[in-house]
Amino acid sequence: MKLRPYQQEIAKAVIDSVLHGKGLTLSVEIARQGGKNELSAHLEVLLLTLYMARGENLIKCSPTFKPQTIISIQRLKERLDEFGFDGIYQTQMGYIIQLGSARAIFLSAEESSSVVGHTVDILLEIDESQDVSKEKYTKEFRPMGSSSNVTTIHYGTTWDDTTLLEETKQTNIELEKKDGIKRHFRYDWQEVGRYNPAYLKFVQAERDRLGENHPLFRTQYALLPISGSGHFLSREQIAAILGKHPRLSQPQPGRIYLAGIDLAGEPSPFKGEGRVRDSTVITIAELSFACHPPIPCQIRGVEGRAAFPPLTSPEPFLNVVEHYQWTGTPHSQLYPQMVHILKNVWNCHRIVVDATGIGQPTASFLRQELGSKVIPFTFSEKSKSELGFELLAFINSVRLKLYQSDSSPQYQEFIFELEHARAQYRPNQTMNFHVEPSQGHDDFLVSLALVVKAARDFHPRQAKGRLSPA
Repeated sequence: MKLRPYQQEIAKAVIDSVLHGKGLTLSVEIARQGGKNELSAHLEVLLLTLYMARGENLIKCSPTFKPQTIISIQRLKERLDEFGFDGIYQTQMGYIIQLGSARAIFLSAEESSSVVGHTVDILLEIDESQDVSKEKYTKEFRPMGSSSNVTTIHYGTTWDDTTLLEETKQTNIELEKKDGIKRHFRYDWQEVGRYNPAYLKFVQAERDRLGENHPLFRTQYALLPISGSGHFLSREQIAAILGKHPRLSQPQPGRIYLAGIDLAGEPSPFKGEGRVRDSTVITIAELSFACHPPIPCQIRGVEGRAAFPPLTSPEPFLNVVEHYQWTGTPHSQLYPQMVHILKNVWNCHRIVVDATGIGQPTASFLRQELGSKVIPFTFSEKSKSELGFELLAFINSVRLKLYQSDSSPQYQEFIFELEHARAQYRPNQTMNFHVEPSQGHDDFLVSLALVVKAARDFHPRQAKGRLSPA
């Protein structure tokens, strides 16, 4: 079996525990796309082969049936085919693969799934353990192997200190101190990159794009947990946003401008945790493209390290150049002003507008007046999380700058919101960012995130034509 050294180390520990009835619970953290699923499939092929005459089961559970469980089933079939078992194994009921008398049973760990009654004799695998409910695992999956003292392996990447994977990991580390038996295996992106140069280049590019302290880079690649809540931005990140360009009241010729519009509205569970939002804010930003600049060490939180080499592909940069704010004004009364600002003043190439709840009529009106350049954005738990992660990526990679201080109320409010914004990281690897209702508002912050959304995947049109003959 073609496994990398770190995969072999895990495989040997699993097989030793299974064959000698040790019943160990192992935890495995491998950086995203580092071969965790391949390791799992190879283990399943080997164990099914060893136990094909004994009629015993191994069970693998995943956080969802579609697509995770289905992908695991398909991967095992492909590996069985590669090892010459094509036509020998059988698929039963859509979630069981049988080789001889041994069976691999694939189950969903979703809260609504019905899994009680299954038993496991060979190996119990918990895929993406950080996304599996601790209660579901403890009550329904863990007891499946009690009569056989089954070996259990938890795979995944870190998130915060409340997950099933993190709890299992910490227990294993404490047990290792007592008996010296290795139970926790951790291989971050640098370890994986030792054996895959293409992977190393990809993750280095992700580090440049997201920033070393971005929650997704920290957890998915560096395997460093985050705290469940805290400040959305550090002092270093806020300092990275502060620019030296002047605030503008009108566009400069030949420049591309984008807009993000956060609308005042009703209380929303996703936009401010139930408070009344009473300001409509438009953020105008100039878009440019350039090769990624070196990232200052203090922004990355690393001392004394050489700056990253520039990327070869151009990246979008945003300079915030203007803010508009209306407090207590009904949306319908703002229609003429917004159209004038977006069309006649700035001629914005793309406009992302809050279309949640009562914002939907305003978004529809603007789209009718300004066309497809208006992109409605509906806030949900998932969409706001993605918005926050993208905003952090721009900040960490120093691709977002605010006009220099002009002591205006808008500038002061903007800085206030940056300083007071809080982040909440959820067990399902999503986040929320907001300003606590008791402290103020986050209209400027959300508007900023929306203009960053407008810059994503934006490519200006290029003139096409032929040269006239001389």
